[in-house]
Amino acid sequence: MTTYTDSHPEFPGAAGPYATTEAEPREVGRVRTEYAPAHDGDPDPGEIVWTWVPFEENDGRGKDRPVLVVAREAAGTLLAVQLSSKRHDHDHEWVAIGAGPWDREGRDSWVDVDRVLRLHEQGMRREACALDRGRFNLVVNRLKELYGWR
Repeated sequence: MTTYTDSHPEFPGAAGPYATTEAEPREVGRVRTEYAPAHDGDPDPGEIVWTWVPFEENDGRGKDRPVLVVAREAAGTLLAVQLSSKRHDHDHEWVAIGAGPWDREGRDSWVDVDRVLRLHEQGMRREACALDRGRFNLVVNRLKELYGWR
């Protein structure tokens, strides 16, 4: 994955009206998670897509990376959590989901449930794959525990 030192509008989700932003998970209102992947090019809950993810420092830098879509909001935006191949075995803010086709090197991945992202359909670069229901439920159940989602 490439890291950039400032915003890159040529990458979907990097800037403008479709920019990926951080959402406060306890303040997003009613969230209904539902496993609904449909391999149609549109992001759906249960799918891993690629988008620009701003660094937590909010200094204009970020990275094009995979995220797991966990819910669709009434306004049409989506809630997602970022994936990482960096090991987080004993970190409670991360859920292990193993390996999958989203990582070309076949490395195990972890999902950061401590940081929820809001993205737009126009702000994703590509659809990677659908996560199986069992691993999706591991992530969603942890989000429900943390934030009281349904």
